[in-house]
Amino acid sequence: MKVVLQNLTKKYPNRNKKIGGEVTAVGDFNFEIPDGQLIGLLGPSGCGKSTTLNLISGLIKPTSGKIWFGETDVTNLPPENRGIGLVFQNYALYPHLTVRQNITFPLENLKGDKKLSREVMNDKALEAAKLVQIDHLMDRKPSELSGGQQQRVAIARALVKVPRVLLLDEPLSNLDARLRLQTREEIRRIQQETGVTTIFVTHDQEEAMSISDMIVVMKDGYVQQIGKPQDVYDDPVNLFVAKFLGTPPINVFEGKVKGGKVYVGNDAIGDAANVSDQDVWIGIRPEGFILDENGPLHCNMERVEVMGRDVSIVSTNPCSANVTVRSIISSDIKVDRTKTDVRFSVKPHKICIFNKDTEERIHI
Repeated sequence: MKVVLQNLTKKYPNRNKKIGGEVTAVGDFNFEIPDGQLIGLLGPSGCGKSTTLNLISGLIKPTSGKIWFGETDVTNLPPENRGIGLVFQNYALYPHLTVRQNITFPLENLKGDKKLSREVMNDKALEAAKLVQIDHLMDRKPSELSGGQQQRVAIARALVKVPRVLLLDEPLSNLDARLRLQTREEIRRIQQETGVTTIFVTHDQEEAMSISDMIVVMKDGYVQQIGKPQDVYDDPVNLFVAKFLGTPPINVFEGKVKGGKVYVGNDAIGDAANVSDQDVWIGIRPEGFILDENGPLHCNMERVEVMGRDVSIVSTNPCSANVTVRSIISSDIKVDRTKTDVRFSVKPHKICIFNKDTEERIHI
């Protein structure tokens, strides 16, 4: 099911009566979500991603704009008539009901010609449980399940109605790190098997990038960038997106463009032949550094951290906006830990420069 958001806006009255006016939770959101894709809504707390999901679900009404499911305008339809499956952060399972009863609960509310027999409901519940691999737990209560198993029950309950659109609101936040990894892979598998259009809200950029077909990065209610995860990572439109995506985060330096060269302090680290002379922010991804004793970028060595297949060199630079500069190199490369200074060359495609005032990307 294709989902189209057309100038979608949600505003609330400002609680500070002295200031007055309105606060924009979601501002002029335009996006067409292709049928059968998994889209990640990504951003920090308060950026408007959950509000956007609630607008799509019908739990809240927009101030202006339209929401389309396929060719149907669902802007004013109540949630129960939109054909959605919704999974909350806290699972919202009924503690007194078994797994089977929790999964069949949405089916019991069907009326008229959509009403199902108990046998058909149980069959559908078992089918949904098998999809999320909890069919052996059907007679247990939620208190007898692990966090990951409870999450799977919530997903099965959302899928049992065969929704046109599946909405997931921070579904992995309550799980530990290893279980988050496993469950996000399961969500991707289930989405691909069912082919249901899925919108996944998270503040975890690694989570969104690993399973999404496309990501939407938001800030203060407004969309910053939409694209395939790797494209957004490699080609951020502004400094906010560059800093938000990436683990470890991008290294940011105060620098300048002068005479067609990019400078960090007095070190010319790259070319910018088509950019006028100006002060800029310079972003370099951790994997963009090459350990080079004759390299142009000088840093002060702090420590070396071995992380299995990679080595992380932690250093400082007076022009760095970060407390430290983190550079990731292969563990095959030997690092002289006795040195107090370290020099790097920089991969040209890993250098991003941004306007010093607007923080918008300047393409080299």
